[in-house]
Formats: sequence, C-alpha cells, structure tokens
Amino acid sequence: MPERDAIVVGGGLAGLACAGALVEQGLSVLLLEASDRAGGRVRTDRFEGFRLDRGFQVFLAAYPTARALLDLASLGLQTFYPGALIRIGGRFHKVGDPRRDPASIVQTARAPIGSWRDKTGVAAMAARLVGSSVEEIFARPERSTREALDRLAISETLRERFLWPFLGGVFLDPELRTSSRMFEFVFKMFAAGPAAVPAAGMEAISRQLAARLPEGVVRAEAPVDGLRAGTTPGVRLKSGESLDAEVVVLATDGPQAAALCDGVANPGSRPATCVYFAAPEPPVEDPILVLDGERSGPINNLCVMSRVARGYAPPGEELVSVTVLGPPRADEELLGIVRTQLEGWFGRQVRDWRHLRTYTIPHALPDQGQQMGGVGHRGPRVADGIYACGDYRLHGSIEGAIRSGLETATAVLEKGGASGNG
Repeated sequence: MPERDAIVVGGGLAGLACAGALVEQGLSVLLLEASDRAGGRVRTDRFEGFRLDRGFQVFLAAYPTARALLDLASLGLQTFYPGALIRIGGRFHKVGDPRRDPASIVQTARAPIGSWRDKTGVAAMAARLVGSSVEEIFARPERSTREALDRLAISETLRERFLWPFLGGVFLDPELRTSSRMFEFVFKMFAAGPAAVPAAGMEAISRQLAARLPEGVVRAEAPVDGLRAGTTPGVRLKSGESLDAEVVVLATDGPQAAALCDGVANPGSRPATCVYFAAPEPPVEDPILVLDGERSGPINNLCVMSRVARGYAPPGEELVSVTVLGPPRADEELLGIVRTQLEGWFGRQVRDWRHLRTYTIPHALPDQGQQMGGVGHRGPRVADGIYACGDYRLHGSIEGAIRSGLETATAVLEKGGASGNG
C-alpha cells in the first residue's frame, strides 16, 4: 500500500489550495515544492528594507472563491485608486470610477481618451457585467479581446489610449488575443470591488494558505523530474528518491506539467519583466496605476507601490514598479531604455533613482488566446491516478488558480472526475 493518499507536486496557490482541501477531509498529503518555500509565482522578497513582489501583481477583492477561502481582514489589504493615470500628449490625465470617486467626474470627462458617450458606455458595460454571474460569462461564445472591443460602441481613441494598455497589462498581451471571456471576467471583478495588495506583500496570500497545512506536509527543495501513472502512482525526485501515493496532483505551471505528463498540453506562456527602483521622492503621489496611453516605449504600466502600501518601502524611500511586456531583454539594455522613457515622463529626478532588482518571469501567465484553447474548465484527471490543477486549467488569475485547486481536490475525493482534455 502507498505510504500516503496524495502527493501534490508544486506549492503555488493551486497546489496549496488543493492540499489544504484534501487535508481537511482527513487525507494524508505530501506537498513537494522545488524551491526554498511555497508560493509559486505569488512570492515577495525582502531586499534592503523593500518588499518586492515577483512581478507586479494585484489581488481583486471581488474574487468569489478567494474571498470565501481567505481571511481578507488578516491580509490587511491596501487598495489602489479606482482608476488610472494615463500618459497622453506629453501629459498625465487622471481617469476615475465616478461610482467610487464622485470627485473624479470632471477630470474623467476632460481626459482625452474618448467622448463622454464612450466613457458612459464603458460604465454601462461594467454595470451589465457586475449583474452577470461568473458562470454566465465563461459560458459565452469566445472571440479575442481585440474583436470584443471592436464590437463595442466606443471610439478607437478610447480603445487605443485606455483599454489596450490597461487590458494588455492585465493579460500580459499587448496584441489582446486573450479570450473575450477573460476580458469580461476581469472587467466584472474590477467593477465589483477594489484592486489591492496585502500590507506585507503578495506572498501573504501564499503564506495564509500554507498555514492551513499541518507541519510536515510541505517539503521544500524537493524538485520532481518524473512521475508514474497507473495503479500505483508516484513521483521521482531529482535526488533519485521515489515516492508513491494513491494519487498524484500536478500543481506546477502549465509548461512544467506538460513536461512531466503526456496528458497535459503546454498552454503557452505570457512573459513579463518587472523592474524595481528606489526613489527619494514619489513621482506620483496617489496609489494609482500609471498607463502609457501613447504606447511610446517599453513601459506598459508603472506604480509607486509604497503609495499603495507604506510597508513596501523603508522610511524615507519610495518603491517604483515598472512593467515591461514581451520577450525578455538583456538587463543593461532594458534598464537604459526604461530610464530614458521614465526621464521623459518625470524629468531629472529619475537620475536619482536606484535600481533594486529586475524580475524576468518567462511564464507569468498562461496564454489564453483561442489558438491555445481559450479559457474554461479543463478536467482535472489527466492520466490513471494523475490529476492536474493550476490557473491554466481554468483561467489565468489568482481566482483561477485557487478555484482549480479546490475543484481538483473534489475530484480526488470522489476518486474520479471527467477526463481532462489537456
């Protein structure tokens, strides 16, 4: 008989949620994590007194499954301004959500991102989506987000100057090939609640999920390089050790799961690069997302994280996060062109900014374009005794990862579930 009921390979949000649900039902579980601690892509490093999330990330407080599972109060969520600061014509223009910030109505009306009719049309669309269930949204016909935007009764100006850079940053997809289902889901979540980060950094979410697991369940620095399906599933560690269980759950990212199991198709990857700077003064006072509406350089969006959550930077300093989309570039080359664009925006003060770290994330999100299968449920069972969970199995978000983990745990408990389509 196997020594345990389940082995979960991967300690990201999906793996932690799955392992927690199985433990709660009395199963013996071992979670194998390749790195030094659980968290996956939702990790926060401490560096020179700063908190550096591994890539710019936000938590949308309206996520239904995450809200039900997490203790949001203990996370101390710090919220972003409900809107954006958009660079157009050499100036910054503030656009707000009048429902949450009535004082923003005049500024928003004057912002050169489209007509007032455009802006009220987007507000009406958001209201319609808030009234739609998540299930309804993910059951709708799929097309690309670009095609969905083209069908809206809004001007090209609004699409090009606001929706493209905003959604391109959310999906890490400057061409907006991402499924229209994901566009509607994300817009619903942003409209229904604030975007936020935990006061102690995004890893606080991972730590909270890991804290639900008894001591000894998580085994760090235990990379897996092979698995065995069949009547006695198991895994082989890179160290050469073999472990058996009743079932194995692959909770790695999509490319790694595909490398380990023929029953999983590689979902493709959306890369991103995040560059962090320490600044003596904030270039932007508000806790707001800054977008390049001119699409003039490598920067897609910027945020002063210490204006959102004070604990992200030590006293007397500010933390600036810059996100660049597309394939990775050589560090020195990237820093040079990023600094040039920043100096064009904020002037000579940028020369006093100190580069802290650059995070290049090859698989920051799964590719959610239609040619990669779009978004939607992919069955958790991928081979005899082998299950898979992760954001690529449902949709690329914190909500998608957690919900996929819980749904896979349910399938394991039922000793079945529909066969996956990879």
